[in-house]
Amino acid sequence: PVLVESLLVFTMVLSVHAVVWDRFSWCAVALAVQAFYVQFKWDRLLQLGGAVFQFRGAANSGLLPASMVIPLLGVVMKERCRAAGIVYFERFGIVVASTGMLLALFLSVLAVGITKPVPTNTCILTGIAGSVIIYTMKHSLTVSEVIEVLEVLLIFVYLSMILLYLLPRCFTPGEALLVLGGVSFVLNQLIKRSLNVIKGRGDPIDFFLLVAVVGVVLLGLFFTVLFIFMDSGTWISSMFFHMMTAVLGLGVIMPWLYRLIHRNPLFWLFQFLFQTQTRLYLLLYWTFLAASACGVVFYQNTKRSSESKKHQASTITRKYFHFIVVATYVPGLIYDRQLLYVAAVLCLAVFIFLEYVRYFRIKPFGQTLRHLLSLFLDERDSGPLILTHIYLLLGMSLPVWLFPRSCAPKGTLPGAGALVPYSGVLAVGVGDTIASVFGSTMGEIKWPGTKKTFEGTMTAIFAQIIAVALILIFDSSVNLNSSYAWILASVSLVSLLEAYTTQIDNLLLPLYLQIMLMA
Repeated sequence: PVLVESLLVFTMVLSVHAVVWDRFSWCAVALAVQAFYVQFKWDRLLQLGGAVFQFRGAANSGLLPASMVIPLLGVVMKERCRAAGIVYFERFGIVVASTGMLLALFLSVLAVGITKPVPTNTCILTGIAGSVIIYTMKHSLTVSEVIEVLEVLLIFVYLSMILLYLLPRCFTPGEALLVLGGVSFVLNQLIKRSLNVIKGRGDPIDFFLLVAVVGVVLLGLFFTVLFIFMDSGTWISSMFFHMMTAVLGLGVIMPWLYRLIHRNPLFWLFQFLFQTQTRLYLLLYWTFLAASACGVVFYQNTKRSSESKKHQASTITRKYFHFIVVATYVPGLIYDRQLLYVAAVLCLAVFIFLEYVRYFRIKPFGQTLRHLLSLFLDERDSGPLILTHIYLLLGMSLPVWLFPRSCAPKGTLPGAGALVPYSGVLAVGVGDTIASVFGSTMGEIKWPGTKKTFEGTMTAIFAQIIAVALILIFDSSVNLNSSYAWILASVSLVSLLEAYTTQIDNLLLPLYLQIMLMA
């Protein structure tokens, strides 16, 4: 399975390289080759328990697929913005690609350094790939861009040491690279933009995303350190938690956002949400869907109490939430993407806050949340945090958040790029859901070395093609310009990756589909 997963990632890397064909795409190929070899060193370290931190079990390291996501995103973003003539975001794409390559190299060097005996051939490959990448960065980046890349690396190193120690068995090395690398980049961007505030420059919804992500991460770090010295399950600790959340929110996050957007954040948010009648209808519709999702949770827990305490939700039951999320995102993508952008940020902040309440057993809802959500645990929730529902939200939202709006003057990219905001809906909402439902109910022919079935994968590909046809019918802004063969190849590769990867597919698949569609 690891070899097939690697082959699929190589195919996507070479596809992007064939389209872009510049020094950065060559660097991506070099990075992929060395990551393939280093991945086996990480897998060996995980098996022998010598990987410094405790990583998630029942999965390989996932270094190769994770290493290529951020560099490829940067490469395709650079190419799209270059074609649109937007120099600022072309340079931004170069910084993203360079940062992703440096983070992946750091993780590779770490694995090689702690492997005993030292793997000579892998060291040579890592050295060659690193030399090629650093040489390219030297001749492509300005001094300020080099400093920015190094700042992200420094933040990543410190975040990794803190969070991987505090949260054992929550991530594989690849997932840690993706999640912590993303958070490090967001934190650096927020600091950079806070120090260079120019009134009227920058979209408030982008600042809202940056402040919300950094705010909830800092909140979690603060309470994690605090509750080392206090029992978090008492009423006094719970009151302190709620009080300090209000203090940090109103005393730090709100003023920070005010400095960036030069408006009262609460007034701006209220005005934004209720600006048009369409937004009001969408908010009412989403409130109904949220209530439906809560109803599913309560109903399934009622069944557990009446049938058996060991009752666990089936795969099909868990996929109800995928259907609800698709029903949430599609109208937002068609009618108001900016509202969807902001609503997804709010939802992410609420999800993470509720996870803090559950994890720290904050009264009065902490223990209740533990009981309700334990029904939906699977083998990927082996650590102290329950992250699968947050990954589902991220997988659906990242294509919306990462869509290069400034490089798409008409609000959409030409050709297959028009489907980029729908990457999460197609890969996770439709593809992964249909593959799981049909594979678990009717699948008989298993892919070699996995539990996934041939029938599930083929049905997922077919369902995604139907979904693309429906998007063409209902979303008039989408014009594919006869790029159907590329779309079919992209959907097929990502569906096959879903069958073979042991990483969090809710996070990985939408990003790879977005990369392929943007390329």
